[in-house]
Amino acid sequence: MTGAEVLDVARDAIWTIVIVSLPLLLVGLVVGVAISLVQALTQIQEQTLVFVPKILAIFVTLLLALPFMADALHGQMMRISSRIIAG
Repeated sequence: MTGAEVLDVARDAIWTIVIVSLPLLLVGLVVGVAISLVQALTQIQEQTLVFVPKILAIFVTLLLALPFMADALHGQMMRISSRIIAG
């Protein structure tokens, strides 16, 4: 493999990681900001209050986005294996 092909595979892998992790990160961000806003409005400063809703929201999102994530990872594996087969 040439240097350009290695960079292409690395860029494609990084892009796949971003696409796969984006739904979970966005849900975590939105839930965290919403809970922080509620804490600021009610002046409840309990630091552990954020974790349970965030974990539940990320778990539900993981269940819903798992087919999409598996398809993206499968596509990445097919691209890599086709490069390996092509030489």
